Amino acid sequence: MPILNKDMTLCISLSARPSNNGTRFHNHLYEQLGLNWIYKAFAPTDLAQAIAGVRGLGIRGCAVSMPYKEDVIALVDVMDPSAKAIDSVNTIVNDGGRLTAYNTDYTAIEQLLQRNAVPAHYSVLLKGSGGMAKATAAALRDAGFRHVTIIARNESSGKPLADLYGFKWSPELPAADAGGTADMIINVTPVGMAGGPDVNSLSFPPEAVDAAQVVFDVVALPAETPLIRAARAAGKTVITGAQVATIQALEQFVLYTGVRPTDEQVRAAEDFMRAQ
Repeated sequence: MPILNKDMTLCISLSARPSNNGTRFHNHLYEQLGLNWIYKAFAPTDLAQAIAGVRGLGIRGCAVSMPYKEDVIALVDVMDPSAKAIDSVNTIVNDGGRLTAYNTDYTAIEQLLQRNAVPAHYSVLLKGSGGMAKATAAALRDAGFRHVTIIARNESSGKPLADLYGFKWSPELPAADAGGTADMIINVTPVGMAGGPDVNSLSFPPEAVDAAQVVFDVVALPAETPLIRAARAAGKTVITGAQVATIQALEQFVLYTGVRPTDEQVRAAEDFMRAQ
């Protein structure tokens, strides 16, 4: 990485619980490609002031993680269709003080469903109703999934999300014999996330894991959440948050720099990210 200098381009991430995933991924690609750029993670104490800093300091790009994916909407100038369609933002690009919001989470979910050849006729339980859940629900709908139930205690966010995509909503996960299992289960909550109060908890009960064919956890840190460990032990097809993180970060990198790395460069950056 170049020595810090006045001409260096800065990109950042904003999260309540920052990790080194994006920092290592982006900075490794900058080094591979010889770019005079640097990436730094932050946990903002004031979101509005943080976004004002992006604008005022000429910070080129800003990744947005939980719980700010919806709150930043009022703070940007333009909503790209990728973000506007689902009212959720995970990427901001600064063009001379004009902030445009994007969502690359949707792209990551879409690609992973395709790569794993998940049949669209599968029943799905999607747990969560925040910004990432919106991206996941939209990707499921667009991929042809119809038998989806949104599990969210907050009716004011969970039911409208389900209604928007023609899915069902339930405030709690039903018992196993009453619809509490599905072919694919997806966790889009902080349960199992490093640094959180539920880091050692399962987001779905063991009977739901046992009944599923595919287990998907969007939590990226740790790479092996309790849910993913349980699914691997049960011999299930797993889709991890670390995989989501790689794809969405790559698309962010392209938006920021205008450069698309080779597959080999991406694999090297991904290996470096996971070696922390």
